[in-house]
Amino acid sequence: MTSNHFIDLTASVLSVEKASSFVTLPSCGAVSLFIGTTRDNFNGKKVTHLEYEAHESMAVKEIRKICDHVCSTWNVKRIAILHRLGHVPITEASVVIAISSPHRKDSLEAVNYSIDTLKATVPIWKKEFYEDGGSSWKENKECCWSSDATSG
Repeated sequence: MTSNHFIDLTASVLSVEKASSFVTLPSCGAVSLFIGTTRDNFNGKKVTHLEYEAHESMAVKEIRKICDHVCSTWNVKRIAILHRLGHVPITEASVVIAISSPHRKDSLEAVNYSIDTLKATVPIWKKEFYEDGGSSWKENKECCWSSDATSG
């Protein structure tokens, strides 16, 4: 954690309150949050849970780059990016992004950029597990090494 960035990759349940509290400042009139949760379906299949794996040191480095870019592009004061690793049950958060700014436009735009860039550049991988006993590693379409991203 730096003075204005809080980055956490953890197998524990993510705390929206911890992220929100970190970014809340008296000088800011906006705190924008994104909470990505595990849904119970994908393409007609019943999902039972997700599992995430990461190249942790590289993931932290890439998330730090996102935070640095956000701070140099928008008038934001603090950023928290938390990502779950390991087993994530249905309805629990996989990712939490909280950003504060004096005015809402900057924090809203920065949150959108942050989740899109995280999905495209950070080495975190998701595996879906299905009710029928099957499972599948999922590829983010936004990911720079995705076949969808490179075949355009």
